[in-house]
Amino acid sequence: MTEGTITVAYIAASVLFILALGGLSNQETARKGNVYGMTGMLIAVLATVLGAKVTGYGTVIVCMAIGGSIGFYLAKKVAMTEMPELVAILHSFVGLAAVLVGFANYMDETIQFEGAEHTIHNIEIYLGILIGAVTFTGSVIAFGKLKGIVTSKPVLLKGRNALNLGMLLLCIWLGVSFIGAESTSGGMLPLILMTLIAFAFGVHMVMAIGGADMPVVISMLNSYSGWAAAATGFMLSNDLLIVTGALVGSSGAILSYIMCRAMNRKFLAVISGGFGTSGGTVASSGDGEAQGEVVPISAEETGELLKNAHEVVIVPGYGMAVAQAQHVVSEITRKLREQKVNVRFAIHPVAGRMPGHMNVLLAEAKVPYDIVYEMEELNEDFPDVDVVLVIGANDIVNPDAQDNPSSPIAGMPVLEVWKAETVIVMKRSMATGYAGVQNPLFFKENTRMLFGDAKASVEAILGSV
Repeated sequence: MTEGTITVAYIAASVLFILALGGLSNQETARKGNVYGMTGMLIAVLATVLGAKVTGYGTVIVCMAIGGSIGFYLAKKVAMTEMPELVAILHSFVGLAAVLVGFANYMDETIQFEGAEHTIHNIEIYLGILIGAVTFTGSVIAFGKLKGIVTSKPVLLKGRNALNLGMLLLCIWLGVSFIGAESTSGGMLPLILMTLIAFAFGVHMVMAIGGADMPVVISMLNSYSGWAAAATGFMLSNDLLIVTGALVGSSGAILSYIMCRAMNRKFLAVISGGFGTSGGTVASSGDGEAQGEVVPISAEETGELLKNAHEVVIVPGYGMAVAQAQHVVSEITRKLREQKVNVRFAIHPVAGRMPGHMNVLLAEAKVPYDIVYEMEELNEDFPDVDVVLVIGANDIVNPDAQDNPSSPIAGMPVLEVWKAETVIVMKRSMATGYAGVQNPLFFKENTRMLFGDAKASVEAILGSV
């Protein structure tokens, strides 16, 4: 394949990737966006493999077959509830690839640059390995937190900010030494030391981040993986990899900003860590006194309330994902709509463990797109809602975000479900959410608590409906 043909193929793939991002911005066009993305990737891979720079076709085909088989197996095996973990570990692969490509490129004696070109090339290698190493270990720790292998409680070392700054300054000093090295052997030591420091930084950075900030962490690591890919593109002089990496990096950065705004958090505060704990305790007020008595309700009573309502809003949370109750919830929705009940879903931007987690689950359960609303679209309607059904959500419906200036989530935009006539909260226990803060919603006069496994509870509600 000629260079001109490859360039045209790369341009077509880039356009398809942009169309894919546009399609993924809306639920109704997401499937088409995925098709655009897959088509663009197929074109990009074929153009690269058929180019003059690729000669060992046997090795390439074997590696592609192995990687494709693993990807196909994971796609079939991993449940929707495990998607955050899968996304996190895939980010780590991108980071590790950037590290390996960087070292291979630096040790390749056939690549010769002189003067300024040599310096620029070494900067590309250094930055690519640095970003890739941080992405790799950070994503591995994020995977461990999401999987429950590593505690989701923030691990806050004394002087952690000074430690981070020290590692950054050390990497800069090593970078100067690396770029000024006169030979490959002379630059290898500072490069290896920087890589080890970057590995440690990735671990330390994500370990300090609490469970409540995990949606931001996922989008942040997504951005890092994009910039690592772009740096790899510069190393390999591959225009498509540069464009693709920049698209992923910039879109991930924008998504991180949106997530931070949705939680009233600053990006640097997320990196500093400290928001979110690993478990929960019985809800109590700040002085240790109980906030009040909760009023329990049965699944049958819940079903009767839903049937007799005119306006119903369902707020899904991670508890619904864990119980894999989305299909039963979809069936309840269908039954209620057949009985002329207006049912809508309210989605908080950080509900679940990754951006769009609840939207994915509802789409899988074939919930109509036109009844799924974002927080801003529904908050004003809650005073006119008869029944709100909160399924496994906690922090995103906590009134302390508005009423308690001393709360860790103070100022965080939340779904104002307590303004509805009746609120039914489905939970296993009175434990707190990932932010580790108490929820006064449970003790309000118009709140009823339905305790138990989410799937068993919604199945009982379905029977009643």
